[in-house]
Amino acid sequence: MSLLVEWRSGNDSLLNAKICLFSLPGVGNIGKTALDALNSTNDAVEIARLHHTALPPLAVLDEDGLLSPPHLSVRAIEIKDDDWLLTITGSSQPLEPNNQGQMAREILELLKEHQVRELIVLAGMVDDTLSKEIFIVPSSSSYRVDLESKGAIVRRDEPSSGAIGMAALLSSLGPVYGISSACAIATTIGSSGDILASQNLLLALDKWFGFDLVIPDDANQKLVEKLNDLSPKHKTDLVSELTKSHDAFYM
Repeated sequence: MSLLVEWRSGNDSLLNAKICLFSLPGVGNIGKTALDALNSTNDAVEIARLHHTALPPLAVLDEDGLLSPPHLSVRAIEIKDDDWLLTITGSSQPLEPNNQGQMAREILELLKEHQVRELIVLAGMVDDTLSKEIFIVPSSSSYRVDLESKGAIVRRDEPSSGAIGMAALLSSLGPVYGISSACAIATTIGSSGDILASQNLLLALDKWFGFDLVIPDDANQKLVEKLNDLSPKHKTDLVSELTKSHDAFYM
């Protein structure tokens, strides 16, 4: 097993959390921006870092000004007394498909070990300018019934071209590990950052699941700052390189 769990803030477990939100940089950076802003506005506590040998070997300065190895950050938001919502996000993922599959399976093993029951991946999907949709696509019929009972907008015809990447694997492989998994999608006009779509995705999830979270205001400064942090600027656009020969969208 190549996944190394570094427990932080005095924790040694996932706090008995039953649901986890996951995102990585992708189309419009919608999911990543949404979770970064959500963590910030709800004072999320970092309880673990997930290190993997397949992540790109880039060490960067963390929020404390310390040199940090490549990792995904696991944070917890208290939504009720001693009831926690997990978020997992990071700035990169393995570049090789077999490594993406390995890391996705090891994360699911970790969630299963700690009895996390639901995993929702946040993502964006390119659509025309008139379409501003928020919907969710589950990976099992039983979870679809459950989501529809919550009032969620469940689609059966999208994403029509499929999806690729580690987040796509996580949102589809859940049932293999006894986890109800789904992908929550906001449509956007292109690959540039879409702040409004990120916020609308958070509002929809908060309504459907009754989290009662603090949702960032319209286009507030926190979201702007997160998009600026994620902007490729002069960096290589690895997502474009990976997806330029595929019809499926990269999550």
